[in-house]
Amino acid sequence: MKKYRIAPEVREQIISRIKNEGVTVQQAAKDHGVSEQTIYNWIGAKTDGGPSVMEIAKLRKENDELLKLVGLLTLKLNESQKKK
Repeated sequence: MKKYRIAPEVREQIISRIKNEGVTVQQAAKDHGVSEQTIYNWIGAKTDGGPSVMEIAKLRKENDELLKLVGLLTLKLNESQKKK
């Protein structure tokens, strides 16, 4: 198996997609033809005491799910109040 070196700019782009856009590591690996473990290694090397890229991505995903849930609950509440 031949190993290819990934340019630092591409690494940053992949990590940025995961961190800022909420793309999963699995999807980023598939999109860029890189193994998931390689991406996890890059992410691990970038940690500097603050929240990790993975923690940020996980929190963004949870936040999105909670916002959807709040929206659904708000709609149900509005519907129940209209029926009165």
